Amino acid sequence: MNKYGISIGEYRLPSLDKEFIPIGLFNKRFLESAGTNHPIGIAIEAAEGQIEVCNTFIHGTEEMTEADCYYVERLVKTLLWMKGGYRIYISGSDAIYEYLKNAYSAEGERSFDYEFMGTTYGCEFQVIKVDKLPNPKGNRKHIGGHLDGCRIGFDAGGSDRKVSAVIDGESVFSEETVWHPKVTEDPSYHYEGITSALKEAAKHMPRVDAVGVSTAGIVINNRIMQASLFNKVPRELWREHVNDIYIRAVKDVFGDIPVEVANDGDISAVAGVMSIGEPGVLGIAMGTSEAGGFVDGDGCITGWLNEIAFIPVDCAETAMVDEWSGDIGCGVKYFSQDSVNKLAPRAGIELDEGLTPAEKLKVVQGLMESDDQRAVQVYESIGVYLGHTLAFYYDLYEMKHVLLLGRVMSGKGGDLILETAKDVLEKEYPQLSSKINVQLPDEKFRRVGQSAAAAGLPKLK
Repeated sequence: MNKYGISIGEYRLPSLDKEFIPIGLFNKRFLESAGTNHPIGIAIEAAEGQIEVCNTFIHGTEEMTEADCYYVERLVKTLLWMKGGYRIYISGSDAIYEYLKNAYSAEGERSFDYEFMGTTYGCEFQVIKVDKLPNPKGNRKHIGGHLDGCRIGFDAGGSDRKVSAVIDGESVFSEETVWHPKVTEDPSYHYEGITSALKEAAKHMPRVDAVGVSTAGIVINNRIMQASLFNKVPRELWREHVNDIYIRAVKDVFGDIPVEVANDGDISAVAGVMSIGEPGVLGIAMGTSEAGGFVDGDGCITGWLNEIAFIPVDCAETAMVDEWSGDIGCGVKYFSQDSVNKLAPRAGIELDEGLTPAEKLKVVQGLMESDDQRAVQVYESIGVYLGHTLAFYYDLYEMKHVLLLGRVMSGKGGDLILETAKDVLEKEYPQLSSKINVQLPDEKFRRVGQSAAAAGLPKLK
């Protein structure tokens, strides 16, 4: 029994985190307790009138008000970071509306989300009470997999940039260059890095028919709305120099040719589809943070944010705090190097505080390679987190395949995470274990590469 009076029952716990409460199980038990007498509706509006609608239930009683507010707030938080949006519509409960309006405000407990989403969409963030929810409207589109012609794929990462020249689906040139976009204030540095890569790739083809770009950050209509690559660029320069930097670079170098810009997580999922040969792929990259990308069962990207690092996964009051957002229990602290570094001391591994998070991860990875049982506990615990969370993600995405990427998944530790997550799915969620194929990248995926996959984004005119 937790503080909200919801009995979760028995389930497999991580050996190093006995207080972990999987949010999927909490939601299930909450709804069983609530019944169907008090329906409530939630709609999230994003760019181009895209609207996602969710209908659910609450208890609607005075003694369960706190539980109701907690359940709906976590659900809204999940929808916001999965699908994106700047306007929340609420129907069915004045109490829930008032709670969310206060929470998602400049002074509320979700002020980070309020500011972030407002800035991303260039609109004031609002919570609105309605009698009837607006109709849903999607923004799915087929991207990727185009092999015809002479194409360039550009992949913008935080520490290096990659470019590929691709002719009729075959890579004829690729190059990886170290750069430092995150610490550079002058946007001309970023622009020159992009254009120089495009020009170098073009030397290896008779012509350039299209350019596809994979980039870290939030992309809306081919424009960069938020991205750590440009963190140091003053915000007042974004409209002129950052938002359309990729479109501008391609036009300046090649003129008016097709160009598509997509989030690197979505491109990982596109590359996964190319590798697996079937759509319905959720890519999860566990590195500095937790990144996600999704291609649905029809082979479309959805127009959603898929910023799964900020989707809640743990309902425990003692869940780890994310320093950036100020929230607790979000995926970034469970599926990144932060999770390894959080659990290592609990297993008795002393980590030098003078080391960077990446260096601490390497220490634990080294212990795991020598089968140190303390490291085994760390990776098994992450595997338990992941097994429970994949069941929750399935409720959101209904994916057929999960592709696990990132430095946390490398070596023996990654193998153990995968093995443990599959075991949790099989024993705790047997109805799902046969529906979700969870795997690490194979050699075919590595050959496809992020930049080569990006080259196939645009459709030729």
